[in-house]
Amino acid sequence: MYESAMDKANVLIEAIPYIRTFTGSTVVVKYGGSAMVDEKLKKSVIRDIALLKYIGLRPVVVHGGGKEISSLLERLGKKTEFVDGLRVTDSETASVAEMVLSGSIGKSLVENLEAVGIQSCGISGKDGHTLVVHKKLFDNGRDIGFVGEIEKVDIHLLSTLLDSGYVPVISPVGVDAYSQTYNINADYAASAIAGALEAQKLVFLTDVEGILRDKDDPSSIIRRMNVAEAMGLIEDGTIKGGMIPKTECCIDALERGVKTVHVLDGRLPHSMLLEIFTASGVGTMVVPERRSANDK
Repeated sequence: MYESAMDKANVLIEAIPYIRTFTGSTVVVKYGGSAMVDEKLKKSVIRDIALLKYIGLRPVVVHGGGKEISSLLERLGKKTEFVDGLRVTDSETASVAEMVLSGSIGKSLVENLEAVGIQSCGISGKDGHTLVVHKKLFDNGRDIGFVGEIEKVDIHLLSTLLDSGYVPVISPVGVDAYSQTYNINADYAASAIAGALEAQKLVFLTDVEGILRDKDDPSSIIRRMNVAEAMGLIEDGTIKGGMIPKTECCIDALERGVKTVHVLDGRLPHSMLLEIFTASGVGTMVVPERRSANDK
């Protein structure tokens, strides 16, 4: 029991320099995967976000909800189709996505944060025209419907909420210049928002340990890499499949001015705190250029 108490104390002591460094800075959390549907994991993430707020950081939550959208579409008898990881979105699907993201999921996250004493406000990218988009077209000209590509992030509403002590919870729904609603990939939304807010950190909570050299070997996790190394690993095929767009979002965020990006296993309780406030971390940290191993 004594050793257990000392271990806890040592963890707290190890966190002191990181708390001192990051107090007052903005951390954008892209919340998705199993951590959104498993109740125990959800409570863990909510407490982590609350702790970030209580020790003086400014957390912003951008959430996905792909599984929930697909589930409701299935119940409605509507087939789901994806192209390169993006949902083909007709008008009905766009309405369902907005209802799920801005309604049930967003409101639930706000309620959970309020339950642990954190003032929170749920918005979508439509509110205050926070996320202005245009229709995304593939290089071959293929149109997959109301899927938006972000062209502008207006941070006025977000800044007002943060300065007023709220944790913004953002659903990835945007509008174009004609006020047409578009569904947005949550990873891309988080990257653009983190860049616009000049965030200290962007954290992706995923269902993998981090970025792996071998997708079938969790021990092959890459603990730290810079943009050039990340691009090289995509080019040589080490990073492949669904991790390519995730890594591209990391690179995009860093090019927009985010200081560090972290890809974490959201299935590991308190992975966010372990990554940010310990020297070793638990996931993959991506930085703009080569940096000291102790630089978080």
